[in-house]
Amino acid sequence: MAQNRHPGGADPSQRQLRVGELIRRTLSEVLHRGEIHSDALRAMSITVGEVKVSPDLRIATAYVLPLGGKGQEEALAALNRAKGELRHHVAQAVKLRFAPELRFLIDESYDRMDRTRELLADERVQRDIAKRDDDGDQR
Repeated sequence: MAQNRHPGGADPSQRQLRVGELIRRTLSEVLHRGEIHSDALRAMSITVGEVKVSPDLRIATAYVLPLGGKGQEEALAALNRAKGELRHHVAQAVKLRFAPELRFLIDESYDRMDRTRELLADERVQRDIAKRDDDGDQR
């Protein structure tokens, strides 16, 4: 799900990518195993699609989506209430000088992928693609 979500178009460093993936895995596992003292979070299944980490590794933004896409606001509210406990789990799993502040946003990449599939399946687009192939105008 790597996307250009970085301000100014700056690419993340290898360390940011590595730390982000470790945090993503940790959050996914903790949520999956129900290790959080939150009935709301235990009652829902949340996918952590990606975690972006700031260059100084002090802020981690997790892009999340409840299973089925329903209850997004409730999921964000529950995650924000459990932020401290989640941060504690991240600090134990990812050995950094500072435990990063966690921020949660809805992952919209799945919606964008669906929209792209819809556009490519459109008969007008298919006709244009077929016409281009017939003309031998391939790259």
